[in-house]
Amino acid sequence: MHPSSIRALVTGGSSGIGRATAELLIQRGGRVVITARNEAALRTTASRIGAVPVTGDVGNEDDARRVVATTIAELGDFNVLINNAGFGVFAPLVDTTADMMRRVWETNVLGALLIARESARHFVLQGGGSIVNIASTAGSRGTAGGSAYCSSKFALTGLTECWRAELRPKNVRVMQVNPSEVLTEFAATAGRPGSRPDNPTKLHAADIAHTIASMLEMDDRGFVTDATVWATNPRDDAR
Repeated sequence: MHPSSIRALVTGGSSGIGRATAELLIQRGGRVVITARNEAALRTTASRIGAVPVTGDVGNEDDARRVVATTIAELGDFNVLINNAGFGVFAPLVDTTADMMRRVWETNVLGALLIARESARHFVLQGGGSIVNIASTAGSRGTAGGSAYCSSKFALTGLTECWRAELRPKNVRVMQVNPSEVLTEFAATAGRPGSRPDNPTKLHAADIAHTIASMLEMDDRGFVTDATVWATNPRDDAR
């Protein structure tokens, strides 16, 4: 896909990996709609990077339908979904509550499914498109305290495989990116200690954005099914 032909919806697009990906796609000539729940943050990001903001909660079925319908209306030839919205809550099993599980799964799993479903309906009708699910290395190996988050990313990996099997005959590419630790707001939001944001040895959001853009830019006759991105030699004490 030529970069200038990309017409993308990026969920969780106001910050972190979502923002970096939207910004890079726009820099390469694409047009992008970004969505997130925080309207003020979303509009600020959209103004700075040149994206179209559409406020919404991916885990709400009515919002998911509206966001995709608005994306189609704004972009016309909507052909890429970056399924990035997600967050983490971490606690030992004995302290994990039903509310923790529901909140994480409603965004990371149900929300991903609803946005993908609405996007896939459009892609099938137009004869092609690309879905990129942003999972995590936590979706292949669980960690202590990760019941809610890790299980949601394992589930997203399963969804990716199901959608890929269903949509390949419709010329829809379904891809997955598995970042390792990335220096974004994720750790702070999840209540976990994080590395310094300028640590040169840890992954930055721009590294994942580059991976996503490169996968999309392969000619549509082929696709990269999964890409896992690790820091080469991460050190917490790097200056």
